[in-house]
Amino acid sequence: MGQAETLAPKRLRAGRISIFQVLRGERVDRNILIHELSNTPVEGQSVEFVERKGVGHPDSIADGLAESVSRALCKMYLKRYDRILHHNTDETQIVGGQSAPKFGGGAILEPTYILLVGRATTSVNGERLPYRTCAMKAAYSYLQNTCKSLDVDWGIVLDCMIGQGSVDLRGVYETRRKLSNDTSFGVGFAPLSETERITLETEQFINRKLCQKLPEIGEDVKVMTCRNGSEIDMTIAAALVSSKVPDKDHYISVMEQCRENVHDFASRFTERDLKVSVNTADDYGNGIYYLTVSGLSMENGDDGSVGRGNRVNGLITPMRPMSMEASAGKNPVTHVGKLYNILSNQAAQKIHEVGGGDITEVHTRILSQIGKPIDEPQAASANVIFADNVDKAKYTREARAVFDEMLQSIDDLTMQIVDGKIDVF
Repeated sequence: MGQAETLAPKRLRAGRISIFQVLRGERVDRNILIHELSNTPVEGQSVEFVERKGVGHPDSIADGLAESVSRALCKMYLKRYDRILHHNTDETQIVGGQSAPKFGGGAILEPTYILLVGRATTSVNGERLPYRTCAMKAAYSYLQNTCKSLDVDWGIVLDCMIGQGSVDLRGVYETRRKLSNDTSFGVGFAPLSETERITLETEQFINRKLCQKLPEIGEDVKVMTCRNGSEIDMTIAAALVSSKVPDKDHYISVMEQCRENVHDFASRFTERDLKVSVNTADDYGNGIYYLTVSGLSMENGDDGSVGRGNRVNGLITPMRPMSMEASAGKNPVTHVGKLYNILSNQAAQKIHEVGGGDITEVHTRILSQIGKPIDEPQAASANVIFADNVDKAKYTREARAVFDEMLQSIDDLTMQIVDGKIDVF
């Protein structure tokens, strides 16, 4: 990281009063720090690595299940009590099964074991809630809608061990003041680099459009991209559904069509030299192909866990600041490990947009203190790379105002998350 120069006073009085302040009958003095960052922007660096795990990757499935269960519990609590009660379902685990795919068919030998783990409010005023039924229904529905070739009746064993949450954390959570449930931080950046955008767009293209043209491609797709100077090398792993691939020649044809379609698509986003490789572990001479019965690698030994995959912006970006926090499945009301990562990315994007071409890159971080109001972090920081010869003081004020306004409206994120309007992986 480059040396940072502080351009603004350490404390700032907010320009508007948030709902949290109204409830407390007070104004707030947020600790918002705007620094100039003297790093070389990622686009100007010689090497860049970016990864995107598709929706069918075991880690992404774990994330998706955890988040779908959380949303279902939120809706149940809202319907019954007009508020979201304490829960965290961010510990879902996937234990890979065993399969025997073959051209034109194949079979699942041992189903994949999926364990829903976490904590929830299980009873209110002595009334026991159907939280496990709610969780199981949400999980089955998510798998059916996401994994088209997975037989949810025989291809998986779904287990739920969600139990009652910590009394201390629940006490903090249930206050109307909406206090942070943890001392944690969120991290974000903007804008996406060309390589990052290509990686994100390519996986979505494969799983949303190309799979319709080539139904042999399953949902378990991973895209790894390396930029070396002006050359971009993209490696794709795509699981094929064995029942839709009658023979070796058909497999090879699908691989070539996949490569050509991805190259044509990704080339729209760059003028750099682009190379696309698909299923590089294949060895046709020795009969090694990436065939699966369900289009998912979890059927044959690949395990998955919440938080091991994409960050809330949908990418894994080792050249950028990142949080190790698992956001999927965390409650969307006061869990800063979720809210602050989402807000950090949104704030970075907004600050970059406000700066136009005068702000090259923004890194944001928000740090909470357990038991403190979520709209009053211990510190909110934006590190900004400015273009040459710009009014840094002006953009420093604007960046601070953006951060302050977004913190004031952090409560708006909750229902956007519950309604599935914000992706977290």
